[in-house]
Amino acid sequence: MRTSDDAAKPTANEIYASDLDRPFGIAFFPSANPQWLYVANTGSVVRFAYHSGDLRASAAPETVVANLPAGLAHSTRDIAFTPDGSRMLVSVGSGSNDAEGQGHAPGGLEAWRRQHALGAAWGSETDRATVLAFDPDGKNQKVFATGIRNCVGLAIQPGSGTPWCSTNERDGLGDNLVPDYVTRVRENAFYGWPWFYIGGNEDPRHVGDRPDLKDNITVPDVLLQAHSASLGLTFYEGSNFPAEYRGDAFAAEHGSWNRSKRTGYKVVRIRLRDGVPTGEYQDFVTGFVVSDSRVWGRPVGVTVARDGALLVSEDGNGTIWRVTH
Repeated sequence: MRTSDDAAKPTANEIYASDLDRPFGIAFFPSANPQWLYVANTGSVVRFAYHSGDLRASAAPETVVANLPAGLAHSTRDIAFTPDGSRMLVSVGSGSNDAEGQGHAPGGLEAWRRQHALGAAWGSETDRATVLAFDPDGKNQKVFATGIRNCVGLAIQPGSGTPWCSTNERDGLGDNLVPDYVTRVRENAFYGWPWFYIGGNEDPRHVGDRPDLKDNITVPDVLLQAHSASLGLTFYEGSNFPAEYRGDAFAAEHGSWNRSKRTGYKVVRIRLRDGVPTGEYQDFVTGFVVSDSRVWGRPVGVTVARDGALLVSEDGNGTIWRVTH
């Protein structure tokens, strides 16, 4: 879509590319004067030659990563580049709710990391529930972080260059477990799925399976109400909003499907102080819930426009909203 600054409606609406496979994440590379537009399909990463202002792809895509883990549950793949341009990060959600029927990855945390890094088989969860790292040309695949059930929104924090994830946690433990979360993603960190959550809290479906991992779990930074279905994530560096918003993050909450009282269906503001999360979040865009049996909008993506407005996509009606101060 193309629109002028401060316009409420787009002046052009073009299909950039088609015949993709459930595309979700996109990223421009390099960040200054980008030459490529990368797209994360559910089972691959492709890139299109790009010139600033293109509304349509000028040629067929080049496949950069041919075989991302795919199939079963959680089809979204997000993509981001480290600030120095040396690494491409790709989030890959789990293939299940809590690795039911997948067996064990024996040998402790180091074996778990090594098994993922070497591509060793662990049922259908091999290299899933992870953030993977590649060279920009798709070579040298490594596991960046593990135990993140479904990192849907993947974003790089300006200034620090730290990757962040907006994460869907597991279901089946009641209305108030397990909290979704937004967190910094540390390289080589393990976030607990499927055996533990929020540190050493053991999933009752995996009692006694992996006690060796309990003390090696990274606790996520910002816990969200369980089953909010946290999706897109962006950082605010614009000037349209008041100065206090600069550096904070926004996350889209798609909304619950398995909770007795609905939650989510909104955009939340993640509070940071000097670049560090405080653990707090605030409702920012609400009003999509009519009743516990009816909603009319489900936020998915969030990004900041050139003029500092916040753009929010939602798939309840297929709408893009523009929020200004």
